[in-house]
Amino acid sequence: MSESSEKCTTVYFDGSCPMCQREIAVYKTKADADSITFVDAASCDASLLGNDLDRDAALARLHVRRSDGSLASGAAAFSEIWTAVPGFRWLGRFAKVPPVAFVLERAYRVSLKIRPRLQHFFHS
Repeated sequence: MSESSEKCTTVYFDGSCPMCQREIAVYKTKADADSITFVDAASCDASLLGNDLDRDAALARLHVRRSDGSLASGAAAFSEIWTAVPGFRWLGRFAKVPPVAFVLERAYRVSLKIRPRLQHFFHS
């Protein structure tokens, strides 16, 4: 098993969000992205989310299911993705440092509040 598949197995994202679509597209283009499963929580069958993640939660925040089955959400989910994707690994390690993780989570929460107003900038 590669390092990336050990770090990050499944990413649940809001495929109805233009910002989210663009960001996920960047990760998909990276070399090891094929070791990560990307699930559009807006349109997938509910069974793909698992018993511990409902659609509303999956659409409200980014989630990652690690290879051990545990879930990470918000800034912690981003750090899991970044750790798994070449070119972003240094950022993933940095994002896991406790003070940095705290600040990133607060920033992520703010971004969620303004996301609806920003989405029109990301329509193709």
